[in-house]
Amino acid sequence: MHPVLKITQNSKTMSRVCELTGKRAMVGNNVSHAINKTKRKFNVNLFKKRFYIPEEDKWVTLRVSAAAIKNINKKGISAVIKEAREKGYLTK
Repeated sequence: MHPVLKITQNSKTMSRVCELTGKRAMVGNNVSHAINKTKRKFNVNLFKKRFYIPEEDKWVTLRVSAAAIKNINKKGISAVIKEAREKGYLTK
């Protein structure tokens, strides 16, 4: 008999954090018409996206938020990656 491997839910999920800006889920309230409040989560608008870095002549895949993509379009991928490394968000 071979032992059955048990995969827990936690081992399959990745954290929903932007790799360039550090944005993560926030917690708030659902407020009904009767002003009843229940906890809810505001997730980050994340995308898995490939970027070409001409200085290093390679492609990198990052999980980035929509706000980070706007920053990349404005400043350029190299500048945004440099800022993320300085702030400690990107360790790659």
